[in-house]
Amino acid sequence: MSKNSPVSDFIRKNFLHFNAATLLDASKAYKKHLDDGGKMMITLAGAMSTAELGISLAEMIRQDKVHAITCTGANIEEDIFNLIAHEHYKKIPHYRHLTPDDELELLKQKFSRVTDTCIPEHECMKKVEGILYKHWKNADATNNRKYHYEFIYDCIRNGDFVQHHQIDPKNSWVLAACEKNIPIWTPGWEDSSLGNIFTAAVRNGDIKDVNLVKNGIEQMNFLADWYLENTKTQYVGFFQIGGGIAGDFPICVVPMLRQELQSDVKLWGYFCQISDSTTSYGSYSGAVPNEKITWEKLGIETPRFIIESDATIVAPLMFAYVLGQ
Repeated sequence: MSKNSPVSDFIRKNFLHFNAATLLDASKAYKKHLDDGGKMMITLAGAMSTAELGISLAEMIRQDKVHAITCTGANIEEDIFNLIAHEHYKKIPHYRHLTPDDELELLKQKFSRVTDTCIPEHECMKKVEGILYKHWKNADATNNRKYHYEFIYDCIRNGDFVQHHQIDPKNSWVLAACEKNIPIWTPGWEDSSLGNIFTAAVRNGDIKDVNLVKNGIEQMNFLADWYLENTKTQYVGFFQIGGGIAGDFPICVVPMLRQELQSDVKLWGYFCQISDSTTSYGSYSGAVPNEKITWEKLGIETPRFIIESDATIVAPLMFAYVLGQ
């Protein structure tokens, strides 16, 4: 740790028991994994981008503490939405008190609510749609199929968002990922706003190639290639925020390679999940890490942690510790 690391010092002094102690232990193990030469996959479920996780995650990416990301389609697009329309967002601190009529009024005002934050449809969704549409149309005309994140990176590298920036760009994790050119897998991205827009464009005939955005099997094969390359001489760790497809999709690449292809590939070298899901009947999001040993995702020697708490609180604290802040 540096001499000036107040957040890390606070964590070491106060986080001594229960979930707090797990946070500290997982943070130490994250640092050790990187110090030993390992790389880290981060997975983002929930609405982490709308919660502005980019403020801390972007710096993790810039300082090479994150080497790959798997997220829902919502998380990659909502980081861009926040980048270009932040001033138009509406905060509703007392969201628990909203009536159905209140919700209907938000809809009429073209707001989509995520807990206490309302995303403005016209200022962000429609704006991004107009920008991205041009890249889709050009790729469709030239038969140039790409992954979803590659289309987003094309927009960034073309400077399409710059004139619309409403936050400090250093707080956008997607911009940081683009600068580092790290891969972003978005399994099931078609359930996101942009995924819906793309589907509509296919249905109305504006986009001819339904497979213009590379699909889930192609993404899994791309992930397999990346994992094989990055585990030749080191381990890749797995830092999971939430559950669902963002976590389940990438972690399955290891048993796929080991069991279906008989590859002697390494298991994941570190595992930590921040979860507010209770352990229950058949739940992936609430499954304890040890269950993953039976699926040949983790080994009995893999450092593994589960922190049962709010990721909007836990993740920035862990990132601060890893960064030595």
